[in-house]
Amino acid sequence: MLVAPQFDPVAFHIGPLPVRWYGLMYLLGFIAFLTLGRRRARETWRGMSERDVEDLLFWGVFGVILGGRLGYVLFYRPSYYFANPIEIFEPWKGGMASHGGILGVTLVLWLFARSRGRSLFQIADFAVPMIPLGLAFGRLGNFINGELWGRPADPHVWPWAMVFPRAHDNIPRHPSQLYQFALEGMTLFVFLWLFSRKPRPTGVVSAAFLIGYAVLRFVAEFAREPDDFLGFLAFHLSMGQWLSLPVFAIGLLLLAWRLRVNEPPIPLSEEERVVTSA
Repeated sequence: MLVAPQFDPVAFHIGPLPVRWYGLMYLLGFIAFLTLGRRRARETWRGMSERDVEDLLFWGVFGVILGGRLGYVLFYRPSYYFANPIEIFEPWKGGMASHGGILGVTLVLWLFARSRGRSLFQIADFAVPMIPLGLAFGRLGNFINGELWGRPADPHVWPWAMVFPRAHDNIPRHPSQLYQFALEGMTLFVFLWLFSRKPRPTGVVSAAFLIGYAVLRFVAEFAREPDDFLGFLAFHLSMGQWLSLPVFAIGLLLLAWRLRVNEPPIPLSEEERVVTSA
């Protein structure tokens, strides 16, 4: 039986300002998006320039943070936050939802595509293969914080089962944060990165992301302890599993639609590359 490492949630201070590990994980996710996005933009058939990547990241930061926070408020604890609205603006106390972040990013992609006069699906197909890395870093942040631990696990069957001191029960549990890091983070990233290496009908890569995320999140939730203020919902499923079901359905519908339309990506013209890279 292992004991989960106890990190100080504050990595360092800049003067009086504490810099938390969880925030640093978000920063690493944004850096990964920028670095890999610039690399992908060098392939002209993707229809994006390096300047587009920088602008999309700027927009995306707001989509991730606002969507993730509002998703947690509305999906998980609406009655609490409606009674304590000032705490909505205190995300450092905990409370971000991946499903809400996906909605926020979807809105940002739509607004960005409109501002550029581009196809939403082509912009989304460019961006979504890099999103799982952000999810992976977020799960590492959860593990460092010792939060969102897993369900009880027999250490004789699961030798990596851990006691999480913040659970205050001394029960060995699945390190579900690491499972989610591996599944909806790294596994989904590798699959989407390889799947999107060649041109696909626009929207197909986005559909693959929705389907893959929903399936892997649904599976990982079997090892994760539900939030104590929610517990299990209908059919003994968690909120994360219930939220994954519509994501899966939307992904399947989008896949069927975009395969039928079979619209190829539109390369960025040389003139557009010069303008957007200036």
